[in-house]
Amino acid sequence: MLHLRLITPAGLTDGVVRIIEGTVGTTHLVVLPGAARDPAGDVVMCDVAREAGDGLLADLRATGLDEQGSIAVETIDLSLSRQAARAEKEAPGEGSDAVLWEHLEDATHEESTLSVTYVAFLTIATMIAACGVALDNAILIVGAMAVGPEFGPLAGLSTALVQRAPRLALRSLYALLVGFAVALLLTVGFTCFMDAVGLFTREQLEADRPNTGFIYQPDAFSFVVAVLAGIAGTLSLTSAKSGALVGVAISVTTVPAAANAAVACALTEYRQAWGSTEQLLLNLLGIVLAGTLTLLTQKWLWAAQRERTARKAGAVS
Repeated sequence: MLHLRLITPAGLTDGVVRIIEGTVGTTHLVVLPGAARDPAGDVVMCDVAREAGDGLLADLRATGLDEQGSIAVETIDLSLSRQAARAEKEAPGEGSDAVLWEHLEDATHEESTLSVTYVAFLTIATMIAACGVALDNAILIVGAMAVGPEFGPLAGLSTALVQRAPRLALRSLYALLVGFAVALLLTVGFTCFMDAVGLFTREQLEADRPNTGFIYQPDAFSFVVAVLAGIAGTLSLTSAKSGALVGVAISVTTVPAAANAAVACALTEYRQAWGSTEQLLLNLLGIVLAGTLTLLTQKWLWAAQRERTARKAGAVS
């Protein structure tokens, strides 16, 4: 269940209440006339089944409430109420499958913003992966994958393409390109330092590397895995069950490929640098393509579900 707290100008309150009452899956409606001070107006609160939340938010925004008042949404972890149970049963579909597009856009907006923290995490992840490359250590490679924050901008780019949000697309692309550029440059410097103190050597890079050699040898499986990871990552963001996101983070070799490219460039092993770059681009393309197609499919399925629900409601009335 979701909890909505609305601040509505007095002139909009009746219309907002009618929208809530007419939405299948809502309950616990509370209206507090004149309770809001900034902005001034009434306070309206209700609970809504997650699967009905996206439609309700769209209807509320259509009234201009987000411009003249306020819409706040919280997830209810526990609701002991027969009314809530009935609302969830009446709402179409399953709550864990529901897509809240407003929440998705807000989450990807935050995750795809270029910030010092984002660049720091990406750079540290790339440096950890560089150590894994030099030592042929799979554990360090997996650790670097888990630390890397690059899935945020990739998800933001997919969301922007589906929602036709050019600003989000540019922000995501900017964070992705600048973030990787900075991480690569700093990792090249890190590699030169490690080479100077004798911890990284060209011989290590050219040696047989059974645990990490796949990073600079892209093949068809690289693209297949990237597509599958893109689907899983997108589903974890759009559903109520997001525990799979960590698994996605450690399944695609974006950060390790960037690290291998940086190390190879610093040690003048350009064949590996090119292969790693191909691996990186192939994985990025696969994730964005899969994420976009997954979101388009979810959007179509939920639109069809809402249309069926509306037809049923019309037939009953």
